[in-house]
Amino acid sequence: MKFLLPVFLGWILLTPSLSAQELRILFDTDMDSDVDDVGALAMLHTLADHERLTLLGIIVTSDDPYAPACTDALNHYFGRPEIPIGVEKGIPLNPISKYTRAISEEFPSRIKDYEDGEDAVWLYRKLLTESPDTSVVIITVGHLTNFASFLRSEPDSLSPLSGKELALQKVKVWSCMGGMYPSGKEANFYRPDPASTVYSVENWPGKVVFSGWELGNDIITGGRFLESYLDRSSPVWRAYQLYNGFAGRQSWDQTSILYAVSADKAYWDLVTGGRCVVAADGSNHWDTQGTSSHAYLVPKTAPGEVAKIIDALMVGIYRDEF
Repeated sequence: MKFLLPVFLGWILLTPSLSAQELRILFDTDMDSDVDDVGALAMLHTLADHERLTLLGIIVTSDDPYAPACTDALNHYFGRPEIPIGVEKGIPLNPISKYTRAISEEFPSRIKDYEDGEDAVWLYRKLLTESPDTSVVIITVGHLTNFASFLRSEPDSLSPLSGKELALQKVKVWSCMGGMYPSGKEANFYRPDPASTVYSVENWPGKVVFSGWELGNDIITGGRFLESYLDRSSPVWRAYQLYNGFAGRQSWDQTSILYAVSADKAYWDLVTGGRCVVAADGSNHWDTQGTSSHAYLVPKTAPGEVAKIIDALMVGIYRDEF
């Protein structure tokens, strides 16, 4: 055994409120600039392997030309090549990532070109229409361009409901990595599309839980443990090697995953009794005078202990293994 987590944390992680059939995940990621997106997707696959969730589809909100193929290569590696991937069609592309091209070229995938992905709004609508009511958890870990476009969508051949009506009927909770709390300016909210952030936060019709920059910034994962535990044939290993040589990285995106599957809220407390307000420049603050279904996470368990849980899930370790 290469790695041991505290028993009580393992028990906490496995205290579910939803069965795998009920917990249906729609994941929206900017798989490009940072490597925490890779770690977050690896966590989802580990949890799916152990029947904690069903990964319905992935929306790639990125203008990196290799981001969809990289995402698809990760799905292939984890044995789920059938997972549909959505993209924003017809946009200018800009190769910005340290790892997406290498992963897309070194590992098998069905997606070869950016435009091979499904239309993101269509995929959002299709997957939600096909799901039971209040069964889907949407997790966003990037900017909200495709998410806002879905919310703006009108009835079509898939559903007589608008995007907002579909969200209200089908989604249990939106788990959003974005913003700073109680106030600040964070990249997912302001870069490159703050208008979509404003629209999404103001028009989301249900419950949303924000995981802010300050939360994941203190949780360092993807370091020497990941380097030594994973085989070099893993695209997760390769991505972290390419990104910073296993120097360790903040776990912004992974916090939204862990919150979404740890329904007993063991790792963090929820701040409610207000609402997130986003300015036109993408900065945000928590308005304590407002009332809403918004909440944000604050630390409860030490960051180092949460890091052990995240690292374990990123490399495929689950309770049955320790």
